[in-house]
Amino acid sequence: MKKVFLCALFVLSLSSAATVSADPMVGGAAMLPGKDIVDNAVNSKDHTTLVAAVKAAGLVETLKSPGPFTVFAPVNAAFEALPAGTVDMLLLPENKDKLVKILTYHVVAGKVDYATLNADITAGQGKAVLKTVSGGTLIASRQGNAVILTDENGGKAKLVQADVFQSNGVIHVVNKVLLPV
Repeated sequence: MKKVFLCALFVLSLSSAATVSADPMVGGAAMLPGKDIVDNAVNSKDHTTLVAAVKAAGLVETLKSPGPFTVFAPVNAAFEALPAGTVDMLLLPENKDKLVKILTYHVVAGKVDYATLNADITAGQGKAVLKTVSGGTLIASRQGNAVILTDENGGKAKLVQADVFQSNGVIHVVNKVLLPV
């Protein structure tokens, strides 16, 4: 009887530990909901280009503020898919305004989780219009089970990981860089 009780206690403790450590992994790092967008993003090996761009654009303090923000965060491969030299050109100090516009085009004021985004797509008869911090718009729609964001130029990005909650908002990982007009 004592062995059965100890085994049950052990199983319960394992399941509790699994629940406690269920923070989503992005780029090989746990994304802790008590940390802000920047403090989590710097640990993702899949977002080193995005983090460098945020620093070059002077947006660190903004993305560390209370928000809340919804960030559609392109992975490194998304930046690598841009025409050769684009990222290097954007990181130059004289192109800071362009970089800020592109980065803030990936940010929506408020916390838009996946359930809300899906509900908005349904309510909009297949499309949801998202107003970005840069003043542009993104169109969210479904393609099969995937949520797709379409930029003002017709470029498309797929949500590859949703609902990475932060202390000041939510990140949705996307596979392409979205570009404003």
